[in-house]
Amino acid sequence: MRDIHSFARPDEAVVKHLALDLSVDFTRHQLSGSATLQIEHRGARELVLDSNGLSVGGVTLDDGTCAKFSLGESQPYLGRALTIAIAPQTKSVKIDYQTSPDAAAVQWLDPQQTAGTKHPFLFTQSQAILARTWVPCQDTPGVRMTYEATVRVPRGLVAVMSAENPTEPNADGVYRFRMPQPIPSYLLALAVGDLAFRRLGRNSGVYAEKPVVEAAAWELADTQRMIDAAEELYGPYRWGEYDVLVLPPSFPFGGMENPRLTFATPTILAGDRSLVSLVAHELAHSWSGNLVTNATWNDFWLNEGFTVYFERRIMEAVFGRDYSEMLARLGLQDLEATVRELGPDSADTHLLLDLTGRDPDDAANKLAYEKGYFLLRLIEETVGRESFDAFLRDYFERHAFQSMTTRAFVDDLRKNLLSKHPGAEDRIGVGRWVEGPGIPSNVPRVQSDAFEKVEEQVRRFESGTPADQLKTAGWSTHEWIHFLRHLPAALTTTQMAQLDKAFGFSASGNSEILHEWLLQAIQHDYQPAFDALEKFLLSQGRRKFLKPLYEKLAETESGRTRAKTIYGKARPTYHAVSRGTIDGILKWR
Repeated sequence: MRDIHSFARPDEAVVKHLALDLSVDFTRHQLSGSATLQIEHRGARELVLDSNGLSVGGVTLDDGTCAKFSLGESQPYLGRALTIAIAPQTKSVKIDYQTSPDAAAVQWLDPQQTAGTKHPFLFTQSQAILARTWVPCQDTPGVRMTYEATVRVPRGLVAVMSAENPTEPNADGVYRFRMPQPIPSYLLALAVGDLAFRRLGRNSGVYAEKPVVEAAAWELADTQRMIDAAEELYGPYRWGEYDVLVLPPSFPFGGMENPRLTFATPTILAGDRSLVSLVAHELAHSWSGNLVTNATWNDFWLNEGFTVYFERRIMEAVFGRDYSEMLARLGLQDLEATVRELGPDSADTHLLLDLTGRDPDDAANKLAYEKGYFLLRLIEETVGRESFDAFLRDYFERHAFQSMTTRAFVDDLRKNLLSKHPGAEDRIGVGRWVEGPGIPSNVPRVQSDAFEKVEEQVRRFESGTPADQLKTAGWSTHEWIHFLRHLPAALTTTQMAQLDKAFGFSASGNSEILHEWLLQAIQHDYQPAFDALEKFLLSQGRRKFLKPLYEKLAETESGRTRAKTIYGKARPTYHAVSRGTIDGILKWR
């Protein structure tokens, strides 16, 4: 099918395998080499690929002849179509190319930006349509390909990809990779740095910079338990190894589900294993997203809503129902906040989106994640967990390594599940959830005894109980977040100081708790926390944290001035994905 975010015409000629041969130049900030694409077609005369900022030196067909090629007009965020003349018998094309130093998918870090401070680092972030900035490809989730790669890096550094990976440095700096399962282009990933590996379980491990790797291995010790729980729920893990790469702080997301090698933010290293639900989320993508993939970015919820549902089932299996219900309650709060921000009647609150004329990155908010989750939870509660689990396990098996549209999923759901439960579809109202705005009235209720106890402590504080006399012993990260989100709307500087002294919020090493506290500090103009705010914005680039903080600062003139001062220093250290978002908030020029 054609994708509005791709120039490719896979119905005429489709890429089935990619062979990369690339050299990494940290001085020029460029990847250079070749991409050989094996294709299938029925006598097509052209192969159309996506590119953005690539310099193409030449194209060679598999018979050794030089092919004519052209680059179309550049279009915002889409880049340029690369059209290659092929013969009816052409089976592969080789493209010699190099990337732009400012390729949006690739972040180049100087040694001082890394944990070790001695070696440079690079990582890629291809989702949603940034793979075309470092690889000429059919950059749509509706096309899947296997791949192999040879990557040449400076000696002493380690290269890893979303593929079968080494666990030790190669003396010659040449690394070879193989991904035998077909994947969409947005799951192409590369990282190069002074990396070490620690094994976590029979088919799990963690990579990180050497000064970080031991802490990362301790933090992620439950990874194998999560894999085992996931397989018990929804069938075999189909990718062989599951490893996590903990990246430097500029990584713009919490995690990226690159197959075999999840890329993760270092903000999950809280020192108490309290933020590992992120690993459960990225692991769940090994089924929902990587195995069965949204066919277009309009269908984004099929990746993320399924994954949040699966993540919380994993967390329930490993840590108990109370734990997963706290996550669900926080998720509902995020969903409600997103709907308020977008507007309850906005088309952007539909699960099935229409992103015509827009960068698909615009869809990256909590709506797809949480509204999708609550629809799936509603289905489970309506038909029963046993029936829904059987359906999902069968769904992943039947559609493995395929792409899925929203309408095809709904048809599958009706045929293979809802038809067996008379009246279920009417009670659920799938159409209202998928193609209607806002939060439907039958959204599942979330019960959390732990959060009810938190709310009691909020009421005690509001009625005058000193902060240091509140009953908070043993609270998890989720309980602290709930507490901070439910503080009174009007707090005095004295109350803020009392909270800070009692609980050390401004000095917290837990990124989730610190983020919620800093939002309160901005809201209540709590000046003693502003040094911590600046340090936080300068020390990490995770968009989930950056966007709300800069938005909150931008609500006042003094806050906007402070935000621009901080951003002027921080901007060069942020990834292009985060820069694009914050540029818009601050109208940066």
